[in-house]
Amino acid sequence: MRLLIVEDEKRLALSLARGLTAEGYAVDVVHDGLEGLHRASEGDYDLVVLDIMLPGMNGYRVCAALRAAGHDVPILMLTAKDGEYDEAEGLDTGADDYLTKPFSYVVLVARVKALLRRRGRVGGSPVHVLGDLTVDTAAHRVLRGEQEVPLTAKEFAVLEQLLLRSGEVVSKSEILEHVWDFAYDGDPNIVEVYVSALRRKLGASRIRTVRGAGYRLEGGR
Repeated sequence: MRLLIVEDEKRLALSLARGLTAEGYAVDVVHDGLEGLHRASEGDYDLVVLDIMLPGMNGYRVCAALRAAGHDVPILMLTAKDGEYDEAEGLDTGADDYLTKPFSYVVLVARVKALLRRRGRVGGSPVHVLGDLTVDTAAHRVLRGEQEVPLTAKEFAVLEQLLLRSGEVVSKSEILEHVWDFAYDGDPNIVEVYVSALRRKLGASRIRTVRGAGYRLEGGR
């Protein structure tokens, strides 16, 4: 899952990005409302964490502009304000949830996961079955037959990207874009490392390499 944080408090934004990255998400960060609108409009994000008090364009206007343009990405709004009027205004512009600063990081992660689960239910069941493999994207659990397979957060994120397009070829660059962040400039072969790890845990024939194109998740053992 790929998240965008639009927050002008740089220390807070960095802290949130580090924490959410540790949870297995790919996270991009911008500090300006106009840049946030541009990035959210152009990027393929699964959720946006959006502060209200931003330079360039405030969060209310960013949210309203995204909804007016037809973007249905879940939006979790953050603000130092409190009061029913502010919450009503945020939700009226199309936000999906609202969190007042200061907040517990644990609560923020719970809200993020809840919004992503809600979006997943709209698109279908979070439980996917391929042969003897069962993947619950909501609970982040993988079963091979009756046995649970422990995966790291990044391994699960790579598997999830292949799973969402099961039977199709997913390129290395597409996996990088969704599992690592926008600014990642490391070795793109990192994808091969994680695919190899998944093959060891899930079965060598489970993930096929399509030469020059990418990888395809299949129902084999």
